Amino acid sequence: MKERIRSKKLKEKIMSAEKASLFIKDGMTVGTSGFTPAGYPKAVPIALAKRSKKGEKIKINLITGASVGEELDGELAKAGLVERRYPYQTNRDMRNGINAGKIKFSDIHLSHMPRWIKYGFFGNIDLAIIEAIAVNEDGAIIPSTSIGCSNALVEKADKVIIEINKSQPVELEGIHDIYNIKNPPNTKPIPLTSVEQRIGIPFIECSIDKIEAIVVTDIKDSTRSVAPIDKDSKKMAELIVDFLVEESENGRIPEKLLPLQSGVGSVANAILGGLEETDFQDLEIYSEVLQDSVFDLIDAGKIKFASGTSLTISPERLDDFYKNLHRYREKIILRPEEISNNPEIIRRLGVIAMNTAIEFDIYGNVNSTNIEGSRMMNGIGGSGDFARNAYLSIFMTKSTAKGGDISSIVPFVKHLDHTEHDVHVVVTEQGLADLRGLSPRERAEIIIEKCVHPNFKDKLRRYIKSAQENCKYKHTPHNFEEAFKG
Repeated sequence: MKERIRSKKLKEKIMSAEKASLFIKDGMTVGTSGFTPAGYPKAVPIALAKRSKKGEKIKINLITGASVGEELDGELAKAGLVERRYPYQTNRDMRNGINAGKIKFSDIHLSHMPRWIKYGFFGNIDLAIIEAIAVNEDGAIIPSTSIGCSNALVEKADKVIIEINKSQPVELEGIHDIYNIKNPPNTKPIPLTSVEQRIGIPFIECSIDKIEAIVVTDIKDSTRSVAPIDKDSKKMAELIVDFLVEESENGRIPEKLLPLQSGVGSVANAILGGLEETDFQDLEIYSEVLQDSVFDLIDAGKIKFASGTSLTISPERLDDFYKNLHRYREKIILRPEEISNNPEIIRRLGVIAMNTAIEFDIYGNVNSTNIEGSRMMNGIGGSGDFARNAYLSIFMTKSTAKGGDISSIVPFVKHLDHTEHDVHVVVTEQGLADLRGLSPRERAEIIIEKCVHPNFKDKLRRYIKSAQENCKYKHTPHNFEEAFKG
């Protein structure tokens, strides 16, 4: 362990996960590392859940970078340990607790999280639990496969527990670039002008006296397998790739494209995979999550550089990733989410943002979070950070849901995450609608024509006709009683 715990003083703080979990008390606000779901602590949360299951009364407020794995969100949710949860989750048990009203969940833009932590908007951060590959002699922490808001949590937390994860290779050291933003009125422009640029340091600064415990583990990240690319995802990917090619040919984006951001999942993988078959070279990624498709493009010689805050590698690809880490590390960098999702940087670099919607409406408003307006799925994540500030903002969804019984394009979304002002292009497997510069009624016409499933086109056309005839104001005509029927 000498190469991982580099301080004699800190070796004295090595203890079991069970003993370390005793530092967590009822009513505490606890922040952890972790981002979709990579680089999150595992052993201490499992030990904490066992305490609760044995009857100990304990509730905590939980802050993470984004979604985390079963060992953290799942175990704590099942044990009834979570009073409040911020800012994004994908775990079934956590989601069920939120929708049952048992867990108070606040859905927050990911770029806001580190700022709010530093501003004190969440109150005092009692404890931070950070997964790391190593800790330096002075207490500085070398993160593992994600950064998220770990640096902000370490800065503001009273005490820190470090999980040294032996399953994460020490060779990850050096891929991190930690840059801290000062609070107003001392905030300065972020000096990042290119995707591959380094502006910070390769570790999280931490006073050695702040570190309460070190737990050694070997539990791997519970990342998910990449879902097979179905025909609808493939079709959406083809439409978006063709659109980008056309934009490049018409001179609206450079020949090599602008930096790309994409959400996680089969559609995102299909889009990036589709770029492998194009003539685009020297592609750049400026995103949150670097997943399998990014490394496929590196293998194909297509990627110049990729920047994110998390490495979310599927279980099937993980051994290959570690085997080739010496080659991949020259092409990747991990940054805190206050940099990876920062509006200033997204706009400066001209990022092309591609994110998934649950539904969108005929005027281009997008719902990314709540089914039927009240059933929370995962959260807004970073989609708003990118959509509002992107050079091009693209949203995609399948045209129908529930086996084709309902349309994913509706008269008016029942929950609004991204307004029409932040949405440039919408895509389904039926087609792609470019909404730039169009009036609301023009947007409705092209969305119905290009994106709606044939089974629902006539119904939406009748709605538009009725709304135009019966609404006093014709700019964005609506019949809300009809829009929210059913």
